Amino acid sequence: MSEAVNPTDGVPISFEVSGDGPPVVLVHGSGLSRAIWRGFGYVRALREEFTVIALDLRGHGRSAKPVRSEDYRMPLVVGDILAVLDAVGTPSAHYFGYSFGARVGFALIDSHPARILSLIAAGGTHRSPAGSVAETFFAGYDNALARGGMAAFLEDWGRAAGHPVDAQTAAAFRANDPMALRAYFRQLEREPGIADARVAELDTSTLLLAGTLDRRRYIDSEIAARLMPHAKFHGLPGRDHGNTLRPSDEVLDVVIPFLRSTA
Repeated sequence: MSEAVNPTDGVPISFEVSGDGPPVVLVHGSGLSRAIWRGFGYVRALREEFTVIALDLRGHGRSAKPVRSEDYRMPLVVGDILAVLDAVGTPSAHYFGYSFGARVGFALIDSHPARILSLIAAGGTHRSPAGSVAETFFAGYDNALARGGMAAFLEDWGRAAGHPVDAQTAAAFRANDPMALRAYFRQLEREPGIADARVAELDTSTLLLAGTLDRRRYIDSEIAARLMPHAKFHGLPGRDHGNTLRPSDEVLDVVIPFLRSTA
């Protein structure tokens, strides 16, 4: 395990590197950690051909967990990714992001396109994430975190979903600080999107993935693929937002050839 420090605000970001070959950064979604990439088999599959750089977003996993919402502004999160790339010593890398990690990827190719060789956005959108927290989890998420921390959050989430949260996802959420997660969610709801006109100017090679049951991200990904000059969209039949990445075989069957073609 290694650590990079964001030069803007001094927040330490935890990451790990494995494999050999062209660098690929893996960035998880809200409430999760880099452990999902290993648990779902992505690290094992990708490190055969690529240098895999898996990190914990600020407020998640083993990275620092600020409790002010302003500490989760997108420019700071983008700075975290760049700090990790600098710590690894790579001027540019391929980027694979899921959910909020995909949103960060859009911000990176907008603000620092020279640092991103290609973008894979899974279950993501270039639009504002406002309203997405309640949609993804449940309407009373903030009250649950304030009332009973991660235990109450997971219990209420399972009740809203009609089934318990799977063990790997639950383990990732239990590692979070509830006050930091509340701050992260508050800022997430305020983040602006990237206008369609600007998206049409983003010429990074891009692969967009979304489940057919994840209607909001599915439609947004289709739109982005039409707008961007070097993007393609691949739908994942029968998947919703929560299982976009698992099982991994079908996703890797698209991701690995895309990475090979851009590497």
